[in-house]
Amino acid sequence: MLKRFPVLLLILLISLAGCTGPGNSPQGDTISVVTTIFPPYDFARVIGGESVTVTQLVRPGMECHTFDPSPADILAVQNCNLFLYIGGESEAWVDTILEAVPDSNRVVLRLMDSVECLEEEDREGMTIQETREEKEEDEHIWTSPRNCQILCKTIADALCRICPERETEYRNRLSDYLERLDELDGLLRSVTEQSIRKTLVFGDRFPFRYLCNDYSLSYWAAFPGCAAETEPSPATMAFLIEKIRAEQIPVVFSIEMSNQKVADAIAAETGAAVLTLHSCHNRTLDEAKADLSFLDLMNRNLDALRTALN
Repeated sequence: MLKRFPVLLLILLISLAGCTGPGNSPQGDTISVVTTIFPPYDFARVIGGESVTVTQLVRPGMECHTFDPSPADILAVQNCNLFLYIGGESEAWVDTILEAVPDSNRVVLRLMDSVECLEEEDREGMTIQETREEKEEDEHIWTSPRNCQILCKTIADALCRICPERETEYRNRLSDYLERLDELDGLLRSVTEQSIRKTLVFGDRFPFRYLCNDYSLSYWAAFPGCAAETEPSPATMAFLIEKIRAEQIPVVFSIEMSNQKVADAIAAETGAAVLTLHSCHNRTLDEAKADLSFLDLMNRNLDALRTALN
């Protein structure tokens, strides 16, 4: 939930202090890139290589849906050369910053504008927030490797626009990375097409609409992708338990940085194993310390799906 007043107050204080920074021209040979979350952070550093300095505002271990920017974060957005954000419900605070900080030469990309977005679903059995007024576009666009290819091309185009003399370098790295995403897509397609089962169950939020859509998987979940709820209704618990029993589903999923209480409770009633399917929205502190990449996390997901669907 956006806390609009504190964000505006921070911007006002920065403005009064005269902290305008060095401007938006590349500093020497380095392009300053700022991203909100992990996937575009990883894509930018792969494609940009040593010619970019990439900052992720929602730092490892932080919960993306409750993030509030600091004064340093606002300055980073104001002074960077390239700002990448997704543009979904959990990033409403970005619009407040972009409306208020001074215009500059920075390139700003709302990445949801680059792909065909799906509407977030309220499926049977989910616990839905009563105050929710309307459905949003599902912001978890990066859970589709094919979408990731589009995002990477968009980021590469922006880097070439900012630093055209390095275009060949950026295009070569992009080509290599697109091949790796092709390989991931092929592996996911092989696992899902050859699997015995086609249904996933989540005792958690469900941020995998694009993944399931790409590979023709169905799902049941306790909450929608950006739900604020942490306690499912008794009806939701009964529904998911019955689905697992009726379809003999061997795995109930939780997502990264979850307390897993809902998944654990379902597992206790059904005997299903609890596994993590990583949305890649952000890394944990340990994952960041090990410098796990987006592809590392998605390959872990591949193993988890192989177990759940067979």
